[in-house]
Amino acid sequence: MIQKLSYWFKVKRIGPDIPLTHLLLHSKRLGAWLCRKKFAKFGHNSAMRPGSYAVCCDHISIGNDVVLRPGTMLFGSEHGTKSINITIEDYVLIGSGVHIYTANHEFSDPQRPIFSQGHRDPQPVIVCKGAWIGANAIILPGVTVGQNSVVGAGSVVTKDVPPYTVVAGQPAKVIKQLK
Repeated sequence: MIQKLSYWFKVKRIGPDIPLTHLLLHSKRLGAWLCRKKFAKFGHNSAMRPGSYAVCCDHISIGNDVVLRPGTMLFGSEHGTKSINITIEDYVLIGSGVHIYTANHEFSDPQRPIFSQGHRDPQPVIVCKGAWIGANAIILPGVTVGQNSVVGAGSVVTKDVPPYTVVAGQPAKVIKQLK
């Protein structure tokens, strides 16, 4: 049991699959302590709600006043040269069930199973200050969501979102400008 507790504290993950971390998220104070310990940066007045996940926390930076809602999944990567590969700046709203990915499987050789082709190098994802990511949106590797932009619920974001822009759909397309 001691080995399992030690592993749960050392592993670079937070979420229901790591029971101790999930339990600590039920306390505002202990959850904040855990997040400050595990993430590369975890800003003031930010929170990670029970039921959310973060993989490779030490490669994820969370700004001030950000809440990671239940079902949110942040997939940082320890591969590649970038130390921080998910950056969520200040005052970002993130709906439940949002997924952010920084890496993908390699699939360039059609003669080999994808399983045995490994992974591509991670590409950083940046969600700029004041953006709003709607529930169940998916943000794929290499995307920057601009300042004060809105990603509609259920959208799949494959390309950068300019600042002050609303995007929605699968794949996400510009719906309107906010300026």
